[in-house]
Amino acid sequence: MHPLLNTAVKAARNAGTLIVRYLDRTDRIDVEEKGRNDYVTEVDRAAEGEIVRVVRHAYPNHAIHAEESGKTSGDDYEWIIDPLDGTTNFLHGYPQFCVSIAVRRKDKIMHAVIFDPLRNELFTASRGGGAHLNDHRIRVSGTLRLRQALIGTGFPFKALERIDDWIAIFRDVLIKTSGIRRAGSAALDLAYVACGRFDGFWELGLMPWDIAAGCLLIEESGGLVSDTKGNQDHLTTGNIVAGNPEIHPLLLRITQSHLR
Repeated sequence: MHPLLNTAVKAARNAGTLIVRYLDRTDRIDVEEKGRNDYVTEVDRAAEGEIVRVVRHAYPNHAIHAEESGKTSGDDYEWIIDPLDGTTNFLHGYPQFCVSIAVRRKDKIMHAVIFDPLRNELFTASRGGGAHLNDHRIRVSGTLRLRQALIGTGFPFKALERIDDWIAIFRDVLIKTSGIRRAGSAALDLAYVACGRFDGFWELGLMPWDIAAGCLLIEESGGLVSDTKGNQDHLTTGNIVAGNPEIHPLLLRITQSHLR
């Protein structure tokens, strides 16, 4: 395992252990509302602090872009951190949340970790080295037809001005596929595309820490990722379409038909 990835794994596991310790006392956790349907808790901050501590100890000169503490400058390497993706799920005891960490060098994501502490599922990838789930190589699904595909998505609660566009896409995808799932953690949804549990995924208005790690996982497992225009600006726009090589272009065609 590459030293950078090894550090990311250590940081993610430490954060995951911390998160699980709070599960039986969610009713006593301090919660702050950052925006409509957007919360931060003392758990998010504590988990992020642990990740940053591990990263700083190993690589004190690297830049950090974390959801709660923002950006700090550094050298060519940047750590993109979501300490608890699925905070609302966590607060309700709904078992769908994770830690997401990506390492970017200049404009390329080089390493990725997504850790589900409840299922003890560790998704990892390094550019050019493939993607793995608990040390086993993973690949995207082999589904060929949209009508057989299971698609993941998320509500655009941070971009409600796009709700009509999203509903139009949802209706079209629902009619043409075998089903849609909305579980509340974009990072895990992308990891599920990478390991073949989902055949595709789309969402609007996400942030870089939501998707950076998952995008590399998908690419390294043989899948395709783009923005809703078919370009590679998803980390900037927050609009993403992902899937296996057969489903991605079909899903992209639907999103493009409803977005101006």
